[in-house]
Amino acid sequence: MDIRQLRYFVTIAKEGQITRAAQKLNMAQPPLSQQLRLLEQELATELIERKGRSIELTEAGRVLYHKGEQLLHHLEDIVLEVKETGEGIRGVLSIGIVISCLAVLPQRLVEFRGKYPSVYFKIREGDTSTLSMLLKNRSIELAIVRLPLSSDEFSLLRLPDEPYVLLSPVDWKITESSVKLRELAELPMLLLHRISGSGQFELIVNECRKAGFEPHAITECADPTILITLVAAGLGATIIPKSTVSLFPLQNIRMTHLEDFSVQSEAAVIWLKDRYLSKPAERFIEMFATDGK
Repeated sequence: MDIRQLRYFVTIAKEGQITRAAQKLNMAQPPLSQQLRLLEQELATELIERKGRSIELTEAGRVLYHKGEQLLHHLEDIVLEVKETGEGIRGVLSIGIVISCLAVLPQRLVEFRGKYPSVYFKIREGDTSTLSMLLKNRSIELAIVRLPLSSDEFSLLRLPDEPYVLLSPVDWKITESSVKLRELAELPMLLLHRISGSGQFELIVNECRKAGFEPHAITECADPTILITLVAAGLGATIIPKSTVSLFPLQNIRMTHLEDFSVQSEAAVIWLKDRYLSKPAERFIEMFATDGK
């Protein structure tokens, strides 16, 4: 078995169909099927079961798929590390970002671009759970996310904590510069929610319960841009990390400090523990690590 055959098999397993795998590999189907048969003959075991046009992995096939995918990832890391030896900082840096963290990114990209003009950026957006999956399948190299994380597969560099603030329509009767949570008990609330898993929705709800009431939530959404737009339209109020507010014009919106909101929003730069980081990724993380020093 050689690396080429292993890559062929992993692609077949991922695509679930030999025809699609051949298209993915930019090759004809018959030679791909032939390589699969040769691999099964060499290993003296069946790796797939055909189910019409689709395929299903046997137990042996599942073992080869998981081990083979890990091996191919390690090979990619080795190739990247060797290529980067003795070279300048160049190449592609793939970054994931939670929109509520976006305020920390633009200036750092400008500074990074000034130091390393040969680096090309790819930026993906999603919630923490989505970006964690993109890191695991290596679609991105690092991500800036809101905590908590549901996995211990990542290394992380914590960013400074920040307070949550209340955003409400400007014509509501909230005229003070700060309010207590209990004063929000009757207000329609628009809450920030992860696409999957626990997160800021649960955090805000728990804080309200500590204050003695269940929030009157009428909307939940993973995108703070949408929530802020709805607040400006007068639909309700929302609670979001303070830095997020700096990204948007607050027309028809009032920002108010929450006196007794006992927790702060936590964010971090994260990356896979067992993955080789490219030089651009290392330098980008160092930029965050040296902030304030």
